[in-house]
Amino acid sequence: MIGVIANSGDHGTVREFFELFKTPWEFYRSDRRYQVLLCAGDAKFSRTAAELVIIYACSKTLFDPEEEIASQRRSTILSYKKGRIPIYEGSITFRHKGLEILKDEISHGSAGYLQKSNGSVLARMGYDLFREVRTLLTKGQPSANASLPALEMHITLLRDLIIGCEIPLLEIPPVPDGYPFIACLTHDVDHPSIRLHKWDHTMFGFLYRALLGSLINLVRGRAPVRSLFTNWRAVVMLPFVHLGLVKDFWHEFDRYVAMEKGLASTFFVIPFKDDPGRTAAGQAPAMRASRYGASDIADRISMLVGAGCEIGLHGIDAWVDSSKGREEQEQVTRITGQADIGIRMHWLYLDEKSPETLEKAGFSYDSTSGYNETIGYRAGTGQAYKPLEATRLLELPLHVMDTALFYPCYLNLSPREATKQVGGIIDNAVRFGGTVTVNWHDRSIAPERLWDEFYLNLLTGLKRRQAWCSTAAQAVAWFRKRRSASFETVSWEPGVLHAKVSVDGDEKLPGLRLRIHRAGCLPRDGAMGTDASESYVDIGFNRRIDTRVSI
Repeated sequence: MIGVIANSGDHGTVREFFELFKTPWEFYRSDRRYQVLLCAGDAKFSRTAAELVIIYACSKTLFDPEEEIASQRRSTILSYKKGRIPIYEGSITFRHKGLEILKDEISHGSAGYLQKSNGSVLARMGYDLFREVRTLLTKGQPSANASLPALEMHITLLRDLIIGCEIPLLEIPPVPDGYPFIACLTHDVDHPSIRLHKWDHTMFGFLYRALLGSLINLVRGRAPVRSLFTNWRAVVMLPFVHLGLVKDFWHEFDRYVAMEKGLASTFFVIPFKDDPGRTAAGQAPAMRASRYGASDIADRISMLVGAGCEIGLHGIDAWVDSSKGREEQEQVTRITGQADIGIRMHWLYLDEKSPETLEKAGFSYDSTSGYNETIGYRAGTGQAYKPLEATRLLELPLHVMDTALFYPCYLNLSPREATKQVGGIIDNAVRFGGTVTVNWHDRSIAPERLWDEFYLNLLTGLKRRQAWCSTAAQAVAWFRKRRSASFETVSWEPGVLHAKVSVDGDEKLPGLRLRIHRAGCLPRDGAMGTDASESYVDIGFNRRIDTRVSI
């Protein structure tokens, strides 16, 4: 059991952190002794209150010897084994020469150490864990650090500290039983028909990229000759598309269904046409308005639902106005007949108040937390989480978007470079669990983008890695199921763990895993040795488990 001491204002953050690191814990009680005592900030307690005491603070505490603090800075990056942990809310380094755990990449000073004393172990980390978690879940990370799964690294460090200090650990990892991770295939439906565009910015952009952009990509070796011919042919055929004599080549719903056969996916559709919506400061740019509304593609939506796809809302004003959000939601539910739907905002509009606004409008989940300009972890995690301002709404983070990968104004990657970067995110999902949420726009497998081959290779890779490919709603439902898990009994008898855990949720969804980490040894060489993940036992369960395991 972990006992936690934190400022009362951080209690909501503490609760959410331990939904992401699903392990037995409670707020500190002075009448009991813990295996682990985690203190964030400065507080009075006895060093003998636990076998392992971990103090997280970005300033001097009562437990720090005089002249202990070597340096202090607002933000930095800490090195931990082969990973990096960005710090946004302040950190300190120490002159202490004990067992170094963390190193500041700027000053090269020790930002975390272990110290044995009187039969217990003190771990002193030079930052405030829950301030960092709050920042990640509210403000998010700058795009410069998008590749760093910061929150997952905080969890990994804490887990390694516990196990490395010879304390066994029980957790329910964010990994569905029978699969290594979750993959959510999603599609923002922005431009379902090129016939809707005549003399507007979308049409001019298409012509430029199809004619000149294709030639540039060919010369740079980023596209084959067939892509150039396909795009130029599309330009030639464009007048016949507008006359209705040739199939609209942006009308690609059938192709997506065929490409994703056997896999689940989610389509986010715009509710109203010709409505750019609002920004925080006023009217949004006119180019944000779409040329279609959900009612214009009602037949396509019905086809997708019949094929087993999920339909969500691609919101316009829902992020700033709950009443508008309800109107937008109703426009979609009238077509699908499903009242409980999720949302992703058009252009990824979002602020710190949006979760509360979206929850008030009645959405079951949001999937807006991501980047337009890059790929990675805005909230530092692959897990669905509950924003701190919400009571029920879950946020399914977005990790990979096609336009971020390939547009010249964003990452502008070649297919080979994009494969490497997306592969890194998939590798992280295998390591940490959680989801890889992909957004491939409706027109991205058509001229002029022609990113269909890359998408097909991505699907093949996800199948090869044996991911659970779910709709966004299914993934969120699975995370709700995990959050419902209750540790009814956890007792560590000599050589045996007795655990009784119950869970609510749809039994048709994949089950959970009860993971028992065997205690490791305190490292002696100045580094936290091997990954804690190298010595554990997983037991799958779906509704309830009552087990005894030798440890």
